[in-house]
Amino acid sequence: MTTRRGFLALGGGAAAALLGACSVREPSETREMSKRGGPKETGAKVPDVVLADSEHGLVVLGGARPGTPGARAAASADGRVVFAVTGDDLVRFDPADGITTRSTTLGGGWLPRTVSRTACALSRVPASVLPAARKTTPLLVTVDGKKRQFDLPGVVEPDAFTTDNTGLFVLEWLPATAPDHYRVRLLDLTTGEVGPLLTRDKTAVPPGAEEEMRGEGRQAVLAPDGQVLYTLYTHQPGHRHTRDLLSGRPGNAHAFVHVLHLTERWAYCLDLPHPFGEGPPAAHAIAASADGRELAVFDASSGNIAYAGTAELTITGVVQAPKGAKAGLAYTPDGAHALAGAGRTISTLDHTGAVTASWSMRADVRGLATSRDGARIYCGGDNEVLWLDPGGAVRGRAEVEGLTTLRSVR
Repeated sequence: MTTRRGFLALGGGAAAALLGACSVREPSETREMSKRGGPKETGAKVPDVVLADSEHGLVVLGGARPGTPGARAAASADGRVVFAVTGDDLVRFDPADGITTRSTTLGGGWLPRTVSRTACALSRVPASVLPAARKTTPLLVTVDGKKRQFDLPGVVEPDAFTTDNTGLFVLEWLPATAPDHYRVRLLDLTTGEVGPLLTRDKTAVPPGAEEEMRGEGRQAVLAPDGQVLYTLYTHQPGHRHTRDLLSGRPGNAHAFVHVLHLTERWAYCLDLPHPFGEGPPAAHAIAASADGRELAVFDASSGNIAYAGTAELTITGVVQAPKGAKAGLAYTPDGAHALAGAGRTISTLDHTGAVTASWSMRADVRGLATSRDGARIYCGGDNEVLWLDPGGAVRGRAEVEGLTTLRSVR
């Protein structure tokens, strides 16, 4: 599953020490803009609060204190809260206004890994695609300023908090001596015990039936109400869902959406049809509609978008879409259209797959998002984030050195 990181915005010397340069520039005259009547004027400030991942950590554009803190910070999945370590202190703040609301003394060596609105889980090792072998894993958890350390056997990575902050979903990597696959488990923050999740019908998973996953989660999105986390998995040879293990079916899904209910504490895997998961992970993307009723998954390598209802957790349709080596996906705020980034092209599609607009970019699309009012479309590019109007005209660019993906906009 993906690791959620954040940004630090502090006042005075602490902010200066952690914030890197992040500049906004006027768009130059490009081939794409010249086709629409030449360069467009832009203001010097990013209009919305934008989070992006880079080779140097998470970056914030817009808001009161844009900048780059490095790897010593993590943001909540909705991007509204950031916890960051400065010296021996853990600071909590809103990246939009940069106002600090809580500070906790930790001691050295801790790195924020997973964050909710009022809780933070920290580890002594940074996130990695494949963690190193170890006998035990120390985790430090702070909830409303109160902290507790857990020393867990084996290789354990924090992933997400329950909505009431009494539990922490973790990835337990197996075997601990040579980790190559993992299962999602729940750490009870009151008792310190680690156990299995519930099934979708809210019954306990029996021994031997917990799902074990290989590979990496391509992307995760949070439901608008904050209760469900959807993680897209690709290339899972030999994977068997809990329902397969219970029924004796062989399994072997190539791609699915792992649905994790953060309130009711159950998990379910929504299988994606062939050929989803056959292409490279970077050619896949997932998005949730603003009303939370629908998911879309884009496989740019095969040129398909799959839609699923979140109430039934079933695939409702698959439509054709543009092809490319990399994928980005977002809904328009009204949910009527999908914005699909395939390679260097952004297309607007309705639910039948009909392309209603298409624009060429000067680099591969590295993530897509829209402003809440739909007035701006944000796109990750080559060392930059740019924003367009609904007609596809570039209105501004923000340089982000080492950008890997656009993360969120609010």
